[in-house]
Amino acid sequence: MTASGARPIYLDHNATTPVDPRVFEAMRPWFCEEFGNPSSAHPWGRRARAAVERAREQLAALIGARSGRIVFTGGGSEANNLAIKGVAAVGRGGRRRLVGSAIEHPAVSEPLAALARHGFEVVRVGVDRRGIVDPDALRSAIDRSTLLVSVMHANNEVGTVQPIGGIAAVAHAAGALLHSDAAQSVGKIPVDVGRLGVDLLTIAAHKFHGPKGVGALWIRDGVDLARQIDGAAHEHGLRAGTENVPGIVGLGAAAEIAGRELAASTARVRALRDRLRAGLERALGPLTVHGDPDGGLPNTLSVALGVPAAELLAALDGEVAASAGAACHDGGAVLSPVLAALGVPSELARGTVRLSVGRTNTEAEVDRAVERIVAAVRRIR
Repeated sequence: MTASGARPIYLDHNATTPVDPRVFEAMRPWFCEEFGNPSSAHPWGRRARAAVERAREQLAALIGARSGRIVFTGGGSEANNLAIKGVAAVGRGGRRRLVGSAIEHPAVSEPLAALARHGFEVVRVGVDRRGIVDPDALRSAIDRSTLLVSVMHANNEVGTVQPIGGIAAVAHAAGALLHSDAAQSVGKIPVDVGRLGVDLLTIAAHKFHGPKGVGALWIRDGVDLARQIDGAAHEHGLRAGTENVPGIVGLGAAAEIAGRELAASTARVRALRDRLRAGLERALGPLTVHGDPDGGLPNTLSVALGVPAAELLAALDGEVAASAGAACHDGGAVLSPVLAALGVPSELARGTVRLSVGRTNTEAEVDRAVERIVAAVRRIR
């Protein structure tokens, strides 16, 4: 609680989301009562296996996929590593070029960098001021030596949604595979692997009200990967280790809820985000908003407020939770690579905060957040 007794306002849903109580209730029996190993043949094991397969079907329904090509992982970062390193380890016809965008999350950019140290050619494609991948640069980067293209579906800092369908067409025309990190988009906007045309898609449960420590990789039929964790033949032989049944059940429940409530939730969250922006601009005047607020994620507001973001967040500590750029970059003086790639001047970048609302927020919370942020900005100025 704050000094005034009010509950702090959480506006950092792109970093993580609270577990939906319905998800928690779905998970609860699988900790102590239904504790079986899904690989065991006895009733406890068979019930656990059935729960895992049901979750696979629930997630498949959310992304328009066939359940048999979903591999459960320990989170989005593991899924990205499995996709990128798994494709690279198998290889295809001597192709050694990997292409990524300049605004990828470290869970993609770092595996690409690791492969560059092992002799792969890594090309990073720039973006425009909205954060959209430059189509001409993309076409120039992808050729017959390209093995894999990895472009995130929605950016975690500025909320830009990429034209993945068009990117897939360019990649496939050159015989390359396309991977997309959809950790920020699944559960927030419609995601259909068929319409996107991707070959591999990453999902993270905790980004849409599921538990932390569980994610998934969807793999198109015919795409071969080398597993990155050796052991027994769990998860279609691609991810050794006894499945995290409670977490997987939670991911499945979160997917089912998201699919059922997506349209209403998206509209409501967008209205909250727009209310937040309007309130700030009424008090502080026109503000610089980064990314593509009209075509991007409905919950994300990346905005320069005219004061150093670090000072503002310190002033708001205990009142409003937000981020200066991506949560993974907090605590350092280095400017956000995403904002740099968008061409945001350093002074504006230093004053940028990411406010990401969620379906648990209320209009009253948004209004109170506006009051707290405006008061803090005026104190710092």
